[in-house]
Amino acid sequence: MEKESQDSSLRLVVGLGNPGQRYKGTRHNMGFLVLGELARRYGISAPREKFQGELVEGRVGGNKVLFLAPATYMNESGRSVLAARDFYNVPPESILIVCDDIALSLAQLRVRRGGSSGGQKGLGDIIRRLGTDQIPRLRIGVGSPPPRWDVADYVLSQFTKQELPEIEQAVIRAAEAVTVWVNDGLAVCMNRYNRGAEC
Repeated sequence: MEKESQDSSLRLVVGLGNPGQRYKGTRHNMGFLVLGELARRYGISAPREKFQGELVEGRVGGNKVLFLAPATYMNESGRSVLAARDFYNVPPESILIVCDDIALSLAQLRVRRGGSSGGQKGLGDIIRRLGTDQIPRLRIGVGSPPPRWDVADYVLSQFTKQELPEIEQAVIRAAEAVTVWVNDGLAVCMNRYNRGAEC
């Protein structure tokens, strides 16, 4: 596979989740939900299988954006991201990872420049495979597990009917945050969407 020359305006947005009907709509698939909204708004190509995932090409403002949903299952998300990064020669600061976070309250958004994975296995695998933790990420709160719930069982559970309206709004706000990141940069995005939370 021949590499493409670097395009300084190119952005790679990665939504994390698990493939297959069994995991559709689960808390761990927040990244897929946001990516679906972004592809609906900005996609200019049909989804195609590439880089061990599903890839949609898009355009946001004057920037070409690649929307990638790894199909490797959450814990090996880095395989897909590394393949896309190497092919398009995308620097870490031009990659945005969108994922769920059990440490944030339901529907809360937090944008960060880099740092640890916070226990998010997909993000952790990406950091390990790319060899840097300085990868921007947009985390979306899915709430904390109830008492005596196993964390793995919780993140693979469905949202309740009461939670869905908030989650639907969070998906829209997250898509807007990605748009701001692409058009105006990380600092503006952090300032706008991290209100009331440490960045």
